[in-house]
Amino acid sequence: MIDRYTRPEMRKLWSDERKLSIWLEIEILACEAMAELGQIPQADAEAIRNRARFSVDEVREIEKRTNHDVIAFLENVAASVGPAARWMHQGLTSSDILDTTLAVQMRDASQILMADLAQLRTAIAAQARRFKTTPMIGRSHGIHAEPITFGLKLALMYDEFGRAEERLRATAERVRVGKLSGAVGTHAHLDPAIERMVCEKLGLQPAKIATQVVQRDRHAEFMTTLALIASSIDRWATEFRHLQRTEVLEVEEFFGEGQKGSSAMPHKRNPITGERLTGLARVIRGYALTALENVALWHERDISHSSAERIILPDACTLLDYMLVKLRELVAGLQVYPDRMQQNLELTRGLYCSQSVLLALTRAGLERKTAYEAVQRAAMRTWKASGTFAENAKQEPEITAKLSSGEIDALCSLDVHLRHVDEMFSAVGLA
Repeated sequence: MIDRYTRPEMRKLWSDERKLSIWLEIEILACEAMAELGQIPQADAEAIRNRARFSVDEVREIEKRTNHDVIAFLENVAASVGPAARWMHQGLTSSDILDTTLAVQMRDASQILMADLAQLRTAIAAQARRFKTTPMIGRSHGIHAEPITFGLKLALMYDEFGRAEERLRATAERVRVGKLSGAVGTHAHLDPAIERMVCEKLGLQPAKIATQVVQRDRHAEFMTTLALIASSIDRWATEFRHLQRTEVLEVEEFFGEGQKGSSAMPHKRNPITGERLTGLARVIRGYALTALENVALWHERDISHSSAERIILPDACTLLDYMLVKLRELVAGLQVYPDRMQQNLELTRGLYCSQSVLLALTRAGLERKTAYEAVQRAAMRTWKASGTFAENAKQEPEITAKLSSGEIDALCSLDVHLRHVDEMFSAVGLA
């Protein structure tokens, strides 16, 4: 299911074939850098570049014997290179290859996710503009509060995923860090110039200082950034799920011809995409916790982070790619019901105007406590299904002593609540 919606380049990025191809490029670049510095023969570096090959299947077979993936890889490549292979992995340790490769993969995965976010925001923007002035009730604590527009709700979503783009862009820069500094990061057997040359050709920054590994606060930041994005997806999936409840039914996930909602109840049209996104967000948040646990390694390095990262990094990037695509489809295909929004808006017979009247009374000179109690009395009568709020407000002496009937009617208008919509759209770049 997920494979159908994730980008092929994301799946390819985390494949064994791609991983080993980056390993090979790092080893070749290191040899070329050593040749440039006169540390190994140029002819041998050229032979390595021209002859080096690997086979994923053969590497896996060798690893059954060695129980070490990098050694298995080097043994397989050496068979294709010949005598010049003796220069490969000079002064390097396995983590030099693994961590530098991870940096390339996280950088490239970030670029794919950035494209996903841009496409999602385009879909949100289109719907926000479409429903810019479509009024609906705003809710706090799940209870009717004051009017908004559905466009404003989506403008908020657009702005939130703009912050997601900013976070990911900044985090991607901080994980774009490689290292080729040896067993404990001291460059004892490999000139720091080689690290700089290799990282530059890979489009990475060399770590200023490292142990055997690049420090895992970088990877934890990357994972928590993905978890934040997943949580934003969850937030909006939950929002649309609530709005689809039968009692609300202001929006609905697209339900295609021939689609089925329940094996038992033929009438069902369920928010299954939103529920799926909520479930997957929980997985990515769990991965973020694992990444945070990986920060505390023993001394110059232990291996406790490695097994977890082989799961959480590919999975999280692939899952988030899928989730962003599915949320974009959900937003683009969202069924919006303005008539139902209007019905729900009218459900409380104008109670959402209570603050407008309260503030008008205080501006007119009435003490706030007295004004609040008078407006609340009118509101409580309205809650009990006795007339509209405006009608009940006109029965309160403290209110009518300060406000005319016409003023009360004007205060109970949607215009009071929606007069700044254009300005708010402009603020988030949707003008």
